[in-house]
Amino acid sequence: MWRWEAEGQPKAVVAILHSAYENHRWYAWLIEKFRSAGFHVVMGDLPGHGDQAKYARYHEEDFKEYFTYTKILLKVALEYNLPLFIVGNGLGSTIAMQVLQKNKTECAGVILTSPWLHLKLTPGKLSNALSSFSAITSNVKLKHEINLQHFSRNTDVLMELKENLPLNSMVTVKWYREWQQLTRTFRDPEYKFPNIPLLVMTGENDKLTDISITKKWLLQQSLSEFHYKEWHGCLHSLYFELEREDVFQYTIDFINNVLRNLGYIIE
Repeated sequence: MWRWEAEGQPKAVVAILHSAYENHRWYAWLIEKFRSAGFHVVMGDLPGHGDQAKYARYHEEDFKEYFTYTKILLKVALEYNLPLFIVGNGLGSTIAMQVLQKNKTECAGVILTSPWLHLKLTPGKLSNALSSFSAITSNVKLKHEINLQHFSRNTDVLMELKENLPLNSMVTVKWYREWQQLTRTFRDPEYKFPNIPLLVMTGENDKLTDISITKKWLLQQSLSEFHYKEWHGCLHSLYFELEREDVFQYTIDFINNVLRNLGYIIE
C-alpha cells in the first residue's frame, strides 16, 4: 500500500482500485492529477498483481483476497480523517461494489469506470463451458485475449504502459468462475448499492464490457444521487484515453459537488 499526499491543504482522500492484469504504476498520471488538485491518494496492487505478477504465470487468486485487500485499503485511507472517495476501474469497480455492499464504510462518494458486470471479451473459447464443470477443471488455464489497444486510443499512454510491467492475462477456470459468481450477485434483485453519491462512466466503444448492462444496473438502484456519463468514441480505460483531461475534470466536478453538499467550502 502506498500513499501520495496532496500539495497544500487536502480536501479529501481518494482510494484507487485498478482493474484485472493492471498495477498501480499505470495510474501515475491519475495519482499526480489528484495530488495537484488537493487530494491525498492511497493505492496499491491487487493480490497477484504488480510485483507479485512477476513470479506468476497466471492469475488464480481467490476473490476473497481481493475483498480483504480492499477493506485494508479503505481502512488506510480513512486514517486521514478526511472525506473518502473511491475510484475503481474495470474489475476494481466491481470489487468496490461488492465490498461497499457487504461492509458499512464511511464513504463520501464513489466513481466507477467501466465496471466488469458483463464481459463481451471473455477468457478462452471454452470458458463458458469449462466454468460449469467440476473442480477437476478449476486449474485449467484460459487466455484472456486482452491487449493494450483494448484500453485506449492514446498511443503515448500505450507506450508508457508497455514500458511498465507486462500485461499477464492468463487465468484459471476457478478465477473466471469466481468472477461469474460475483456478477450474478449484482443481477440479484436483492442486491442494493449503498445510498452513496455515485458517478458511473463508460466508453462508448468499450470492447471489453457491455455498457448497456452497466447502465441497466445503475438505473435499478435506489440512489438519492447518481450520475452516468458515456464518453463518445472512448474505449475501456477512460483515465488512459485521449480525453483523459476531460474525464478527470468531470471526476473532480463530481467530487467537489459532493464536498459542497457536505458543507465544505471549495475554492
